[in-house]
Amino acid sequence: MNDLLGEALELAARGVPVLPLREGKVPFGNCPSCAGNRCGGRPNMKTAGACECPRPCHAWAAASTSVDVVTSAAWMAAWRKSAAVAYHPGGAGVTVVDLDNTDAITWAREVLPATRTIPTTRGEHWVYLGTMQSANKVRPGVDIKSRMSYARWLGRGEGQMIRLPEAVTSLPRYVVPAGAVASSPVSRTAWSREVASGCRHTERYVRTGLDKGVAMVTSHREQGAASQAFGVARFLGSLHQECPGPCGLETLGGEIVAAAVSVGVPETYAVRAVDRGFAEAGVAVPSTQMV
Repeated sequence: MNDLLGEALELAARGVPVLPLREGKVPFGNCPSCAGNRCGGRPNMKTAGACECPRPCHAWAAASTSVDVVTSAAWMAAWRKSAAVAYHPGGAGVTVVDLDNTDAITWAREVLPATRTIPTTRGEHWVYLGTMQSANKVRPGVDIKSRMSYARWLGRGEGQMIRLPEAVTSLPRYVVPAGAVASSPVSRTAWSREVASGCRHTERYVRTGLDKGVAMVTSHREQGAASQAFGVARFLGSLHQECPGPCGLETLGGEIVAAAVSVGVPETYAVRAVDRGFAEAGVAVPSTQMV
């Protein structure tokens, strides 16, 4: 316990929010007052609450850099039973790409820019400077740990940490969050020339515009994603008004819907926003309902 607490205090002194993990490398459970989120949740959670519980409840949301909190009587009871130290990546200003096996590591080395790496029990943590939404299972064996998650502290690692690249921020695009429609798929067919044989634009031109639009939608993680989806659909639709068609706009619309769903917009609202955007642009598009 003394070694873990000492390590936690060193991290806290460097501005890294820490919390204890129990056996199994998971956070301690909420106390009876916080169980079932009866306290309303921590002020820094997505659904902000007024919880002032002195215990390390709510996992990552309880992580702290305060020496007084970390060494308080309520936390010491947890430290005495702790098995590891965790930290809140988002609170430290970083994003961790958690690679859970050798296949995931191989994929990362081929696709992601090199950054600081930290060995784990089964794989590696790749740490980038900057924060984003957290998302599990963005691809086999790959999780994103940042704003609303914790990561086990396994040392400083090796290599130069670089800024969070688009290759990482685009990964959660099609991950369906908790609360979204269960039938929503994890991925969508990407737009290509095969679905747009009558489009007068190059594939690169359309893909560039779509990627910028999707980035606008996913950047509105707290609110406004549906409005952005409407605007993107209206803009993309206007580009294809003079095309003889087909332009594959239903596929483009599906990607915009998936982007909105990935940041918490209910699928029904996302579909409605995209369909309205296309309609206002004056183009006829089959429903973008995700099936």
